[in-house]
Amino acid sequence: MGRETAMDTAITRIGGVVLDELRSAGYMGSTIGQYEKTIRALTGYARRHGTSIYTPALGAGFASLTTSPRTGRFSAQRRSGYRRLVAVFDSYVATGRVDLSVRKRGGGGSQPTGNQFVALDASWEAEMADRGLAPATREAYGRVSRGYLSFLESRGIFCLEAADGGSVLAFLASLSARWAKTSLFWVVSNFRPFLAFTGRTDLIDAAGLAGARRSHRILPVLGDDDQRLVVTACASGAVCARDAAITLLALSTGLRACDIIDLRLSDIDWRGQTISIVQRKTGNPLTVPLTALLVAGLADYVLGHRPGSGDDHVFLRQVAPHVRLADHASIHRVTAEVFRAAGVAGVTAGTRFLRHNAASRMLRAATPLPTISAVLGHASEESTRQYMSVDDDRLLRCVLPVPEGARP
Repeated sequence: MGRETAMDTAITRIGGVVLDELRSAGYMGSTIGQYEKTIRALTGYARRHGTSIYTPALGAGFASLTTSPRTGRFSAQRRSGYRRLVAVFDSYVATGRVDLSVRKRGGGGSQPTGNQFVALDASWEAEMADRGLAPATREAYGRVSRGYLSFLESRGIFCLEAADGGSVLAFLASLSARWAKTSLFWVVSNFRPFLAFTGRTDLIDAAGLAGARRSHRILPVLGDDDQRLVVTACASGAVCARDAAITLLALSTGLRACDIIDLRLSDIDWRGQTISIVQRKTGNPLTVPLTALLVAGLADYVLGHRPGSGDDHVFLRQVAPHVRLADHASIHRVTAEVFRAAGVAGVTAGTRFLRHNAASRMLRAATPLPTISAVLGHASEESTRQYMSVDDDRLLRCVLPVPEGARP
């Protein structure tokens, strides 16, 4: 059994699988050549460590090699290429599948360059992979942690031991020009796991002093006329079949962006007109009904417009590589473009808005809260109660008249 596992994770074998997938996906020869070069470098690195077997820990060490042996200087190209290959190898070890999803160059956001911080970042990436965190979560956590490490370097600090609680507060304050105050809560939430990983309780306490509070602002809902414009654009062919199906799915079911991205062909029950998934955020199973219009839109895309691919995700990139969409931003771009084509302006057409809109319309139709909670896949009904705040008509019915004697 151990011999079979070792054979399955041999670097040369995984490398061969990756290269075959790249060729099948239609990658350019120059790109495949770069992958081959990096695989050879990984093989040599493993050999120097007395092994030929790939592990996430080995990958993390390889990814930390960002200094060019020829110049002795930091190499952004080496860091990008090594991290990209390690991400692909890690996905194969974790799932048995080669994930060629497009990633932001350099992992997104600012990047540390000093050897200690680069190694710390690589160790944090390996830790997140070992914990089985979703790619979107790893990206969010990594973006903030790399931003902090880069911030420290900009202040002449190149080892974590030299950082103090004040550096955490200064870093969060530096984000105020780019982040709304109401969004700072999410930055701190994504930052704390990294600080816990470092074992620096003083830095964790400092993050708590930032005073970030979660905002519960009331979101608007889509007007009836605008809703009709969006549905008409999707049904009339004014937008491509994939984008129409994605928008109708988000508009009518309120599915999260991550669950739309993860949706697979086997999740659709065409006869029963339902979708059954396990939600990425909660881990709970969810079955949602599909409208006739949505079923028709999905069928039109899957049967007539979906690119041929070995990837069984429903929604794929329209250009090579034909793999699932990369992240939440991909879905936002799709829905925003559909809203623009439909002539709906002044609306931030992300899935959070569409999810909120779907819940609010169910509420206006007198759908019981437990049913709305089940359709949205909320872990508890308390999460659904926020949508009661947008039902203006029903809220107005609850307004009591001012007593005669109390009037001015």
